[in-house]
Amino acid sequence: MNTSNSTQFLDILKAKEISENFGSPVYVYDETILKQSAQAVLNFPNAFGLTARYAMKACPNRSILKLFHDMGLHIDASSGHEVHRAIEAGFEPEKISLSAQEIPGDLEALLGLGIRFNACSLKQLEVFGQLKPNSSVGVRFNPGSGSGGNNRTNVGGVSSSFGIWHEFVPEVQSIAERYQLCIERIHTHIGSGSDPQVWLKVALMNFQLVEQFETVKVLNLGGGYKVGRMPNELSTDLQVIGEPVRKAFVEFAQSTGREIHLEIEPGTFLVANAGALLAEVHDIVSTGSDGYNFIKLNTGMTELLRPSIYGSQHPIDILNCDQTGQGIEKDYVVVGHCCESGDILTPASGDPELLATRNFKEVEIGDLVVIGGAGAYASAMTPKHYNSYPEAAEVLLQSDGSLKLIRKRQDRSAIWENEL
Repeated sequence: MNTSNSTQFLDILKAKEISENFGSPVYVYDETILKQSAQAVLNFPNAFGLTARYAMKACPNRSILKLFHDMGLHIDASSGHEVHRAIEAGFEPEKISLSAQEIPGDLEALLGLGIRFNACSLKQLEVFGQLKPNSSVGVRFNPGSGSGGNNRTNVGGVSSSFGIWHEFVPEVQSIAERYQLCIERIHTHIGSGSDPQVWLKVALMNFQLVEQFETVKVLNLGGGYKVGRMPNELSTDLQVIGEPVRKAFVEFAQSTGREIHLEIEPGTFLVANAGALLAEVHDIVSTGSDGYNFIKLNTGMTELLRPSIYGSQHPIDILNCDQTGQGIEKDYVVVGHCCESGDILTPASGDPELLATRNFKEVEIGDLVVIGGAGAYASAMTPKHYNSYPEAAEVLLQSDGSLKLIRKRQDRSAIWENEL
């Protein structure tokens, strides 16, 4: 496993340039890191071919989708809406796989375009059979075990509603027989931020499912690879966990004569440390000698929700405007700009109910702040418009050092333009 260095790619000069040109808060993505991460995924060890999909729910900006398309990635979509968004960004429908919690209202039309579909419940498989009898389909199973950065990101085991419970293989086979469906792909996913060893163990267990479906040609092992956002956190090395998987595919082929194609679909791994949230200190308050010093930013849960709901930890760098670095160090709690007690950017690790402090050289109002690890599940997963804050801008730091606006800051009036 690799130790993270929090992938800090914004120095004070570049941060000032971005702030002056695009304002704040603003998301910034590093093109070079995006390309490096994509290449690492495309190099995942495999025995009989690899399809690497981007779990686009992590960060669905069109410019990032286009970049990954041009590098050869396919798409994992989690809703019919994401399918349409990927097509609009240039992805061919046959390169899009849909695994959704609900059945899209226009599923028949999407299937007509040529997308690939994973049935994630017995009901979904039944509906697919009614729409497309005598055709091929994928099935997502809950393998009975899971792992995540915390309980809320664990999508395997008895507490998860994702996928068909692994003991219901006979029911899947019955529905497939009723509608003459060819189960061509088995798909499992155990969670985001998974322990690499648990991920590997469950990945190898999936061949027990493949054995029960002679028509299966593809095994999709999902994503969930651990990304270390904080300096002391470990990141998954895809070559290390991929090699035992490759060997398992070879051994399965030797014992059964079946050469299974591998699919993976990371999201966080591709974009998390390629993104940062640039903000500004707008106020500093204290609750006395027995309390806390609070840094109030012009961003918060409206741009980064993960700390509030997961107790997630993100590296935070204060870029002191005086650049002297001579300030006295103090402990601070970093909070957001919402009138909401849960808008905390430095909660205790894994516990959004508790406050934790970070140590910074004395902070001043007007200092720029870089929140790292904000490329995944940041701009894509926010309660935007809470307190009527408009959607923040997004900027791509291109490989040549130039800056490209890839989403403009939302005009305030757009917040209420759909109201009647």
